Amino acid sequence: MALAEKNLPYDLHIEKIWERRTEFLAMNPAGDLPVLIEEDGTVLSNSQVICEYLDEVYSEVNLIGKDPAQRAETRRLVNWFDRKFNKEVTDNLVGEKVTKAILKLGEPHGPTVRAGRANIHYHLDYIGFLTERRKWLAGEDFSLADISAAAHISAVDYIGDVPWEQHEPARKWYNKIKERDGLAALLEERVPDFDPVAFAKTA
Repeated sequence: MALAEKNLPYDLHIEKIWERRTEFLAMNPAGDLPVLIEEDGTVLSNSQVICEYLDEVYSEVNLIGKDPAQRAETRRLVNWFDRKFNKEVTDNLVGEKVTKAILKLGEPHGPTVRAGRANIHYHLDYIGFLTERRKWLAGEDFSLADISAAAHISAVDYIGDVPWEQHEPARKWYNKIKERDGLAALLEERVPDFDPVAFAKTA
């Protein structure tokens, strides 16, 4: 999404991190995704590190903020969604329903799924709280905070677990992001053997 917002060309490659390829681990010893490989051979990992690098190197489109306070708020919210939302919602729903199936780790754990479905209300309420006071999550400008939140929510929405009907302000925010080229490309992606079930619900 950040690359699309900055109008930067890119090629996507699938990496099955559970296979722990030697060549991949040489690029990123942490063994996780995403990883960015620049044309000059520069290799970066961690989504926030990559996005901040892109904002510094390709600064025509600013996604972090124009002043220290704005940048701090953007980083706070990126951390909120990449850590707190991921732990309380994404892992509990997408992890249990999709990742487990792909890795053949058994059936989803019912209490974990129920916890994810309960937790998401708090986060959608928070999105509503922010966007009723600001144009976008971190302020008046679209930022990495919106990208981080939309990335997680799109994954949960893919499996139909976002209760949009109970969270109209969050729905309005997400619909605005769906109109942007960056998320439009993401919504076209498909997980093998898992058809999307929820995108139409946010319209």
